[in-house]
Amino acid sequence: MQHNDFDLNILYQTYNLLVYNVALQYVQNVEDAEEITQDVFVKVHHSYKGFNQKSSHKTWIYRITVNQSLDFIKKKNSQKRFFIFGTRSNHEHEYLNASSFEHPGIALENKEESALLFKVINTLPTNQKTAFILSKIDGLSNPEVSEIMEMSISAVESLIFRAKNSLKEKLATLFTEYHTNKQ
Repeated sequence: MQHNDFDLNILYQTYNLLVYNVALQYVQNVEDAEEITQDVFVKVHHSYKGFNQKSSHKTWIYRITVNQSLDFIKKKNSQKRFFIFGTRSNHEHEYLNASSFEHPGIALENKEESALLFKVINTLPTNQKTAFILSKIDGLSNPEVSEIMEMSISAVESLIFRAKNSLKEKLATLFTEYHTNKQ
């Protein structure tokens, strides 16, 4: 076994769950998250020789995961548009049932509310969504988020602030409607 293969094996063992969870938070679909995880580690394998030691492996892998997840969503959305205009998609079932996502880490009694939360998070602009997921769901510090997103800490703080305000507004409306309809 070559040294690089050993390093890549350790990277996979160390970060595969992190990659999967981040991808899952973006796509809310287990199969898609698994596909993104595979794609991330293929990309890590191909670009490992060019990895510059300026950032940590964790930051580098986070960045690849975020970008891979966003690319996956863009590709999915373009397939979805084609489907809407009459071209049949292999993912029709996923599009029709996207709002029924259940995150495996959420307690059973909170599943419906967590599905609403993820639905609202998905309406945020891309940078706000990324900053919010990394900071508030993954629990990373603002300097870590700043490094992953390759922007200043103050820009990250601003994105998180705007994301939280937008989410508060949207969730207040949604939860009021949700609880009104439940009674």
